[in-house]
Amino acid sequence: MADGRRLTWLSLKEEAVGDLRLDDLHDETGRPTDSAGMTPQQMRVFRLPAAVKRDPQIARWMREQPEELRTIARRWFDVMRGCGDDVRELMHDGQPTACVGDAAFGYVDAFTSHVNVGFFGGAALLDPKGLLEGSGRFMRHVKLTPGRDVDAAAMKTLIEKAYADMKRARQSA
Repeated sequence: MADGRRLTWLSLKEEAVGDLRLDDLHDETGRPTDSAGMTPQQMRVFRLPAAVKRDPQIARWMREQPEELRTIARRWFDVMRGCGDDVRELMHDGQPTACVGDAAFGYVDAFTSHVNVGFFGGAALLDPKGLLEGSGRFMRHVKLTPGRDVDAAAMKTLIEKAYADMKRARQSA
């Protein structure tokens, strides 16, 4: 990276995971299984060692967003910040990113007409309300549009579960 921060992926006890496939994280209907059923060895931990308690670049990023998108992004990033005393943050790939210590668990990003609230272990999250989008092996996001209601309780649960899962995976590392 240009600013000298080191980024690493850590696959916990990768030799124990073997050939983990996306199918291993989903039930017979194709829906993600609850990450509580996923072993810490199957979780991937994306390390961002430069994460800090409060990154002033995030406040700057928020101010630069159009008001209707900023309101959405700030609301859900504040929920991430409130998950625990061990939450750290930084700008990563131009996105405010929340970490458990140095392990990334969530981010927000603003586009022209929507905000994504994303999860680094999102493929493993149980999502009974069907909010999550994406087809990547590990990450998922929720697309939020101004003027469109979202199930706030379900969003908060996704964020809290992403935090708890990453905290457990990090402790197992």
